[in-house]
Amino acid sequence: MKKMSKSTLVQLLWISFAAALMLLFRLKRRDRAFMNAAADRFAAPAGRALSSVSYRVPWSMMELVIALAVLAVVSFLLWTGIQLYRNPSRRREILLRAVLWGLAAVLTVMAAADWLWGVAYYADGLQEKSGMYAEDVSLEDLAAVTRYAAANLNEAAAEVPRDGDGDFAVSREEILAQADAAYETIAEEIPCLAYDDRPPKPVRFSKVMSHLRLTGVYFSYTGEANVNMDCPACLLPATVAHELAHQRGFASEKECNFAAVLAATTAEDAAYRYSGWLFAYIHLGNALYAADKAAWQEIRESLAQEVKRDLAVNNAYWKPYRENGISEGYQNLYDGYLKNYGESDGVKSYGMVVDLLTVYYRDAARQSLS
Repeated sequence: MKKMSKSTLVQLLWISFAAALMLLFRLKRRDRAFMNAAADRFAAPAGRALSSVSYRVPWSMMELVIALAVLAVVSFLLWTGIQLYRNPSRRREILLRAVLWGLAAVLTVMAAADWLWGVAYYADGLQEKSGMYAEDVSLEDLAAVTRYAAANLNEAAAEVPRDGDGDFAVSREEILAQADAAYETIAEEIPCLAYDDRPPKPVRFSKVMSHLRLTGVYFSYTGEANVNMDCPACLLPATVAHELAHQRGFASEKECNFAAVLAATTAEDAAYRYSGWLFAYIHLGNALYAADKAAWQEIRESLAQEVKRDLAVNNAYWKPYRENGISEGYQNLYDGYLKNYGESDGVKSYGMVVDLLTVYYRDAARQSLS
C-alpha cells in the first residue's frame, strides 16, 4: 500500500505540473511580450534542437512517433484489462492508476503542444515581423492581381518539363532536393524569412494524409516539415514552401500560404516558380469567382492548356477525398484546433491569403495593365 501511495503521489505531481503549464499558457497567451519571449527563448530553440535530432534520419520521425503512440495506447489498454481480469479484488486501485497515468499522458502531450507550437499563434507573426499587413481590397484590384498571377503562371508553365501526355514531369524527389534554396531570394527582401532550412520529410503513408485532405504538416514534437508524396506534384513545391514557413516559427496558415507564394515564385528552380504562381492563382481565382464570375471566366480562359490540365488533374485527385466523411470529420476537428489557438476564422483563414497577395502584388498588377 505504501508503494501504491508513492506511485499515486508521483502521478498527481505529474498531472499537476502539466496542468499548471497549460493554465499558465492560457493565462498569459494574450500577453504579446510574454509570448514573444516564450517563442524566441523556448519554442524556437526547442524546435531547432528537435529537428537537429530528427533530421539525422531520412524518413519521417512523425510517422514513427504516431505509430509508437498508438502502440503504447493499445498496449496500455490491454495491460490494464489483463490486470483487472487477474486481480478483481484490486479493481478500484488498478482503474485509478490507469486513469491517472492516462490523464498524465494526455495533459503532457497537450502542454507540450502549447509551449512548442501554441505560443507561435500569439507571438509576432509574419505581418508584424515584415511590416506587410493584409487590408481590405477592392474588386478591381483583386481582378487585376488575379490577371497578373495568371500571366506569370502562363509564362512559368512554358519552363516546366512535361511528359508525352502533357503532364507535369518534375519528380517529387527532385522537388524535395531543391527545397533548401526555396527561400534564398525572398529572404533578401524579407529578412525574417531567412532560416537554415532542413528539407521536408516525405511521408510513407501519404494516402492517409490525402484522406484527411492534408498536403503537408509541421510536427512540432520532432521539428519536422512533412509532405504528402501522393497528391499531384505540380503543387508540391508550394506545399514544401508552406511547411518551411511553419518551420520558421510562423503558425498562421494564411501567413504561411503567403510566404509560400513569395518564396516559390522568386525561387531559381522553374518547378517552384510555376507551383508558386499556380498556388497563388488558385487562391486568387477562387476569391474572384465568388465576387465576379464573369471576370474570373475571362481570366480562366486565358490560361495555357498546360495550366488547365494541371488544375484538372489536381481537382480530379482531390474530388473523392472531399466527398468522404473522414476528411470532413478531420476538417471539423482541425477547425476547432485553429480556433482554440486564436485563429478565429478556423479553416476559413486559409482564404485570407488573398488579401495579403492582393496588397503585395497590387502595384505590379496595376503597372502591367498600364
